[in-house]
Amino acid sequence: MHTVDFVLYQIYPYIAGSIFLFGSLVRYDMSQYTWKTNSSQLLHNTVVFQIGSYLFHLGVIFLFFGHLIGMLMPHALYPYVGLTPHSKQLLAMISGGLAGSAAIVGATILLYRRLFHRLVRAQSLRGDIFILILLYVQLVFGLSTIPISAQHLDGSEMLLLADWAQHIVTFQPGASEFLAGLSWVFKVHLFLGLTVFLAFPFTRLVHIWSVPYRYVARRYQVVRRNRPRDDVGPLGRT
Repeated sequence: MHTVDFVLYQIYPYIAGSIFLFGSLVRYDMSQYTWKTNSSQLLHNTVVFQIGSYLFHLGVIFLFFGHLIGMLMPHALYPYVGLTPHSKQLLAMISGGLAGSAAIVGATILLYRRLFHRLVRAQSLRGDIFILILLYVQLVFGLSTIPISAQHLDGSEMLLLADWAQHIVTFQPGASEFLAGLSWVFKVHLFLGLTVFLAFPFTRLVHIWSVPYRYVARRYQVVRRNRPRDDVGPLGRT
């Protein structure tokens, strides 16, 4: 198991990260026409789908930044933001549980629509279905970690996960050793998360790079209503 952990959680993160970055650059350079969401709203855009889309996207965005900040924040900064390992773990369990529940409800709606709506299924690529199923399973395992974390409210497991992440991003050896005693549920959750980054350049997820940050500061679009001229009749100018 030590060898498996070393491969999956010491080597695999760098493989997934390299493919995530360089694969995105290559796809942008060579296949810009595919750099899009392949939206299917014109095929099926009911109120239920819109609610599912909002729940999924808002939940996943919150979870991403929550994991990013929570796992990469140095332990020494906890007191400066009024946190202890215990309170930080409770915060992660509650906020992550709410966001994860919202995201999985939205993912259920989107996955059902993707698989069982005739027009949407006909226009779906294999990668569209694969990445949605992968994210769905990842959300399931993420929510499954909450009951396990509730058995260790001292924050010890959270600290081990944070140590692993910080050792990975700072290229320090021995990162996989922090995961040796953790539940297999945490390990599968981490592995699936890394696999999402690995699959990122080959799916519609690349559109995340194209965040329309200029949309907020854009100029107003001027729309003028065409009015009929008095000197123009039905057959032309009079």
